[in-house]
Amino acid sequence: MNKLYLLLGCISCSGDALANIEKITVYGHRTGLIGESISASSGVIGQGEIENRPMLRSTEMLELIPGMAVTQHSGSGKANQYFIRGFNLDHGTDFATNIDGMPINMRSHGHGQGYTDLNFIIPETVATVSYQKGSYDARQGDFSTAGSAYFHLTDNPKHQQLDFTVGEDNYLRAVAIGHIKVGNGKLIAATEWQGYDGPWQDIDEDVNKKNALLRYVNESKSGNLSITAMAYDNSWNSADQIPQRAIAQGIISELGSLDTTLGGESSRYSLSTNWQNEHFAANAYIVDYELNLFSNFSYLLNDPINGDQFNQQDKRTITGGALSYQFSDKLNAIPVNHSVGIELRNDNIDNVGLYNTKARKFLSTVREDSVDETSYAAFWQTQLTLSEQLEATIGVRYDYLDASVDSNNTANSGEADDDLLGFKASLTYLFSDNLAGYANWGQSFHSNDARGATISLDPVTLEAADTVDLLVKSNGAEVGIRYFDEKQFNFSAALWWLELDSELLFVGDAGNTEASDASKRYGLELSAYYWLADTLSLDAEASFTHSRLDIDSNNDRIEGAVPIVASAGINWQITEKWQTSLRLRHIGKRMLSDDGDKHSEPLTVVNGLVSYQQTHWKVGLELLNLFDSNDHDIDYYYASRLAGEPAEGIEDNHFHPIEPRTVRLNLSLLF
Repeated sequence: MNKLYLLLGCISCSGDALANIEKITVYGHRTGLIGESISASSGVIGQGEIENRPMLRSTEMLELIPGMAVTQHSGSGKANQYFIRGFNLDHGTDFATNIDGMPINMRSHGHGQGYTDLNFIIPETVATVSYQKGSYDARQGDFSTAGSAYFHLTDNPKHQQLDFTVGEDNYLRAVAIGHIKVGNGKLIAATEWQGYDGPWQDIDEDVNKKNALLRYVNESKSGNLSITAMAYDNSWNSADQIPQRAIAQGIISELGSLDTTLGGESSRYSLSTNWQNEHFAANAYIVDYELNLFSNFSYLLNDPINGDQFNQQDKRTITGGALSYQFSDKLNAIPVNHSVGIELRNDNIDNVGLYNTKARKFLSTVREDSVDETSYAAFWQTQLTLSEQLEATIGVRYDYLDASVDSNNTANSGEADDDLLGFKASLTYLFSDNLAGYANWGQSFHSNDARGATISLDPVTLEAADTVDLLVKSNGAEVGIRYFDEKQFNFSAALWWLELDSELLFVGDAGNTEASDASKRYGLELSAYYWLADTLSLDAEASFTHSRLDIDSNNDRIEGAVPIVASAGINWQITEKWQTSLRLRHIGKRMLSDDGDKHSEPLTVVNGLVSYQQTHWKVGLELLNLFDSNDHDIDYYYASRLAGEPAEGIEDNHFHPIEPRTVRLNLSLLF
C-alpha cells in the first residue's frame, strides 16, 4: 500500500505522490484514498469542489472539510472564526494551515494566537486542499491538535481565464489567470480584486481587497522546482458583534452598529520555493505581514467617557524552511518506507501592540512589544507493510521553541523556551479493495503567545500575573472505516477522542484569547457521497461532539464548543451545459457559559448555484442564504455597557448575524 504523502504538504511529496495530486485535482471526493490515507478522517478537496461550491466569502473554502464550520464576527477583511471537533478555534488556535510549504497560522499574533487569515489565497489558483483531522502523522506540528489543512497551488491551470462577478450591496470581483511557457518551465500569473459594501445599515464595509500571484514551475528528471511570489493588500470597515438588548430596546437593528468607526487594514507579501525529487524535498520562504485592526466589544464598560474601542497592531517578518528525505528498506523481508525531516521557522515581530483609541484616534498604550520567536523541529516516520492487508505507521517528532520578548513595561520583558517530544502510531487494514479500517493515536501541541510566557504584571491593573507554558501538549486517538466504490458510493466514519492540557478561550472585553484549564473531547464523524448517475450526486456530512473542561466542578462546559456540525448537498449536471448545486449547512447550539446555562440558537443556511457553460465562456448565478435566514454567525455571552447602564455593565448575548439573502452573477471567459 503506497501512502499519499500530499496529505502532509508538498515538502513531503515523492514523485509517485505528485502523480496522485494530478489525479485528485480532477476527481476530488471521487478519489477513494483507500491504500493511500492513514486515517478515516483524512481527505482531499479538488478544484472541482471549490469551483462548484457557492460561498459568501472565498475564505469559506475550509468548509469543504467535513465537520468544519466557518463564520465571521467582524469585517470581511479579518480572519474567519473556525469550528471543528468541538473546538471554537477562534481564528485558528488548534488547526494548522499551510500553503505550498508556508505556515499560515501566526504565533504571538496581535489579535489572537494561531491567527489564520486566508484572504490572501485566490481560490481559482488552488489545485487541491488536503486535510487531516487529528494529528497522527509526524509531519504535523504546531497548532495541529484538531487537525491540519494544506493548500496546494496549481502547476497546471485548466484555462487562461477572465472572471467577473457582480452582486447586491456593491459586490464586485474580478480575477485574471494566465500562463506562458518559459524555457523548460511554465510561468503562471493571477490577480484578484474585490470590493463590497455589505448589507449593514450604519456602515459601508468599503472592502478593497487586492491579490496577486506569480509562480514559476519546472518539472524535470532531476527534480521539480517551483518559485512563488504572492501579494495581498486589503482595507475594510467592520460591523462587529452587537448585544441582544440593543435590538430589543430599539437602539439599533440586527444589521446596525454601536461603533461605526471600526475596521482595519492588512497586507501579506511572500516569496517561497519548493524543490523535490524521488528522495529529497526542500523548501524555503519569507513572509512580510502587517495588520492594523480597530474593535470594540464592550462599548462603555472600561471607559465611559471615550468608549472601549481598541487598536491591535501586528508587524512581522516570517522566515523558514524544511528539508526531508525518503527512502525504502526491508526489515526481515518486511518492506519499510522511512521519512525523516527537519524544519525551521522564525517570527521576527517588530511590533505587536494593543492601544486604546476613539474613532481610530490614538488615546493611550496598553501594551507594546517586540518578539523574536524561533522554532526547530525534527521528525522520523516509518511505515511497515506487514502484509497485503495490514500496514503500520510509527513516528516521532521533537519540537523546540525559543522566544524573546521586549516589552514597553520592562517587568514583562524576558526570554522563554520549551520543548516537546511527541509520538504517533497508525494501523491500516484492507478488508477488500473497497473497504479499509483504521486505528490512530498521536500526540500534538499548540504554542501559547510568547508574551504570556514572560509576563509578570497585568498591563492594565499592574497586578501580578501568572505565566503560561510556551507549548501545550495534546493526546488523541480515533478508529474508523472507509468504503469506496468509484462508480456510486464513498463513505467514511470515525470515532475519536482528544485530551488537551490547556484550552485557549475567547475573552470578550479584550477581544483576545487566554489559556484555561485542561479539556477532554470525544465524538463521531460521518461522511457520505452518493452518485445516483454520472450527472447527479448527493452528499451528507455530520459531526457530533461532547466537550468538557477536565475539572472537578459543575462549571466544566467549554465556552464556544459546538456539539453538532452538519451539511448536505446535491449537484446536478442537468445537461451538458447546465449545472446546479444546492448546499445546506447547520451548526448546532453553541455553549456560551461554563455552567451550561447559556446557549446560542442553531444556525441553518442554504446556498445555491446555477451555471451555464459553453466552450469559451461560463455564466453562473449564486443564491446565498436562499431562504433569508436571520440566524447568527457567532454568539458570545459576556458583560458590556451601553449609555445609562450600571458601571459594572450587563451580561448579555452578543452576536453577529449572517448576511441576508443576496444574489451574485458571474461571467467567466475561458481561453
